[in-house]
Amino acid sequence: MLLLNYLGQGAWVLTHSAEALSGSNPFYSLMPVWFLTFGIGIATFAAVIASQALISGSFTLISEAISLNFWPKLKMKYPSKVKGQMYIPMVNRWLFISCILVIFLFKSSAKMEAAYGLSITITMLMTTILMVQYLSMRRVKLFYIIGFASVFFLVEGSFFIANAVKFFHGGWFTVLIASFLSAIMIIMFRGRQVRNRFITYNKIAQYLLIFNNLSLDQTIPKYAENLVYTTHADNKTDIESKLIQSILNRQPKRADRYWFLHVDILDHPYTLDYKVTVLEPGKIIRIDFYLGFKVQPRINEYFKQVLEHLSTTGQFDAISTHPSLKKYNIKSDFRFVQIDRRIVRHVDLPFWDKLCLTGYFFIRRIGLSDVNAYELDASLVTIELIPLSIPNSSVIPLIHKRS
Repeated sequence: MLLLNYLGQGAWVLTHSAEALSGSNPFYSLMPVWFLTFGIGIATFAAVIASQALISGSFTLISEAISLNFWPKLKMKYPSKVKGQMYIPMVNRWLFISCILVIFLFKSSAKMEAAYGLSITITMLMTTILMVQYLSMRRVKLFYIIGFASVFFLVEGSFFIANAVKFFHGGWFTVLIASFLSAIMIIMFRGRQVRNRFITYNKIAQYLLIFNNLSLDQTIPKYAENLVYTTHADNKTDIESKLIQSILNRQPKRADRYWFLHVDILDHPYTLDYKVTVLEPGKIIRIDFYLGFKVQPRINEYFKQVLEHLSTTGQFDAISTHPSLKKYNIKSDFRFVQIDRRIVRHVDLPFWDKLCLTGYFFIRRIGLSDVNAYELDASLVTIELIPLSIPNSSVIPLIHKRS
């Protein structure tokens, strides 16, 4: 229908060149006089629908980008019980600011045609490219892929060429906004890759006996009955060296039980599973949550449900180990420790990696912390700031002077 409308407007311009040059609107000039009122009404409703599609689409895209680690974590609200309905306050505020900026920049809708046309054609081309990629992943025959791509690229390519010449007449605004959003996603993705390269892991098996002895050592004050850490180690046999440092070296933390929670974001949208791995009976337990990329990571709520299930099945005693509390069936306490890595000012990295890593930590500060993103009870969380250890190739020699 859009193509037919464009072709109709083009035909009208060709046959009414004098009126077109005088500034008449081809869209409304196509309509008979008796239909003009209804046409304006339909166009108005279409504009309202388009604005709602833009708002809801922005929320959905940012939500999925957060789940795929292409965007900093933001606060999300769910106004109804329908999973797909969400509200992201920060995105809504930026849309409002952007609308005001566009109004002051272009001042009239006629001057926005170049920016609008270029954005639409780029979106259409991107959709076709993604569709071709999807068809190739599904191993569709090359003949059908070439036929599909040829038809759509011919039409969309024509639109793109026609709008590309209007780059300096407002099309630059579309490219600027797209470049800004793309830069954030590239920095978040690449910066996370660089950060993960310098996160060291140890085999947890060599620390099980140490943790067990620490739990029984009465000379060390008890930090909590249940001590909970979130871990990024995908392998159940590994643990971050920073977590070991936090438990053993930064004020040794004695607890009756140590819990390690790991969140794995899957490609499937609505998966919500978990798996419990007992590393040391009654002492060290790891829980892996397998969440779809559209599932809100409410780890605090999910963790409580897992504990209730373990308590019901007799795998976990939820009653406090303190004698004065146990006789009254008071539940045991929990304490969360969250490791917050920070980059040191002077790091020895290639320029691009250093830029992405610095930008990654800067952008993360704008978004939610892991505590808020996982909806943990902030009153039960201790945040430990630990610098990200990056090896330095340049060694400064120290010379010992004899007195």
